[in-house]
Amino acid sequence: MLQSDCLFEPLQLPCGVRLKNRIAKSAMSDSLGDGTGHPTAEQIRLYERWASGGLSISIIGEVQGSANYAEKPGNLVLNEASDLERFRILANRGGGGESDALLCLQLGHAGALAYAPTCRPKGPSPLDLPGLKCAGLTLEEIHQLPSEFAATAKLAQQAGFGGVQIHAAHGFLLSQFLSPLFNKRSDEYGGSIANRMRLLLQTIETVRAAVGPEFPIAVKLNSSDQLEGGLQQADALEVVAALDNTSIDLIDISGGTYFPGAKAASDGAGRGPYFIEFAKQAREVTSKPLMLTGGFKTCAQAVDAVASGTIDVVGLARAFIVDPALANHWKAGENTEPVFPRFAEAPEGGITAWYTMRLTEIGADAEGPEYRDLPKAVVDYEARDKQRTAIWLEHFSI
Repeated sequence: MLQSDCLFEPLQLPCGVRLKNRIAKSAMSDSLGDGTGHPTAEQIRLYERWASGGLSISIIGEVQGSANYAEKPGNLVLNEASDLERFRILANRGGGGESDALLCLQLGHAGALAYAPTCRPKGPSPLDLPGLKCAGLTLEEIHQLPSEFAATAKLAQQAGFGGVQIHAAHGFLLSQFLSPLFNKRSDEYGGSIANRMRLLLQTIETVRAAVGPEFPIAVKLNSSDQLEGGLQQADALEVVAALDNTSIDLIDISGGTYFPGAKAASDGAGRGPYFIEFAKQAREVTSKPLMLTGGFKTCAQAVDAVASGTIDVVGLARAFIVDPALANHWKAGENTEPVFPRFAEAPEGGITAWYTMRLTEIGADAEGPEYRDLPKAVVDYEARDKQRTAIWLEHFSI
């Protein structure tokens, strides 16, 4: 018996959908959209390669329902103006078929962290902080949000995707509502954690009504913002307990935020999975399947987390960039440890740029045995953002 056997047991979600194993590719902002909100050939090929690499579920990060609050100009945008056929190709190639993988869209809205060159950021409350300035959403705008998320979820279902994940982590809009650092409202959406989670719960309810009972819905949730004055673990556990009474199928636990100047999730987290202790506490307050994302570096760590019963699904991101077929290798007991690059001195955002450009290489079937030069990756990444910003502004008439 292989050590990794527990990772390859199937898991049935509450909605009835069966995952073939316990290994997931967590959502990342792959920045591979074409600037008009549609998938590119490289993006389609990337998810096809991950599906054939043996994982059970793959999540496409930050798919927007509107062009107005995108996180990057490489985000996908899925709404009534989108060419649904191009999304159907992505859904077909990146999920289902012989791979039996579930390809899901992460429903995104960057809110206060929307990409300023293409958006006018708005969050739960007006903010004027070093590196972050935004207006506040009106009550009418807040009331419209659940329907906007639901409309994108319904289109995802029509296009053939396997499910959706509601993004309430990493400092984006629904996460901002949960955080007292971002959310200074005095109405029914601010103040107590019961009020701050109201929009998330309303969004879940509206999305479920749109897609029906048999379509998987996940939620990505911060264990904490890792910011002074932000969402803390005690409040996050209250959110988990509330999610136990909803119709969702999977809670994906993560942490940290892209707030300017915030520390990385790995800072001070030790050598193992970053949020494993929170996951143990979450297990006590919910019967929903739990997924944990962040800090898994070895097969042994993944096995321990699942075999102990702490979590049901292991979420991996960068590990699948250095080895797109990692799940197959773990199943065979071969090449079990992904080899991560080491950079002596990286500029701010440099590591993200390197991994993002590596995704482009994988999607082009062009990754070589040697790692791309970091300074060149940063230059290429910034140049592509600039190019797609121009396309975005013209296409969406912003």
